[in-house]
Amino acid sequence: MVSGGRSAGARVACRTATELGAHAVLALSFPLHPPGKPEKSRAGELLGSGVPTLVVQGGNDPFGKPEEFPEGAYELVEVPYGDHGFAVPKRAAISQEEAVAVITDAVVKWAGSLG
Repeated sequence: MVSGGRSAGARVACRTATELGAHAVLALSFPLHPPGKPEKSRAGELLGSGVPTLVVQGGNDPFGKPEEFPEGAYELVEVPYGDHGFAVPKRAAISQEEAVAVITDAVVKWAGSLG
């Protein structure tokens, strides 16, 4: 079983993975910190999942840009230009459809690697 969620649901999935007996966690738009408050890090929740974890994060997510994430036992995939809901600006170098493909391709590849 893979536990997962988006935003606050990703936090819950990380906190409850081992209790639920999950083999992995899919964390979409993990809220690493409140917008503008990086000192209030929630990295401990992510790092404490205890199971293989995939984080899919927008490159412009105000709750934590990919470069703000600490090193840890998880895989992180960036959705270029994406915000907290993975929306990309119309003038971005990729389309919204391409952003969705980044997400789905990453999840399919990661899930297939779990065995």
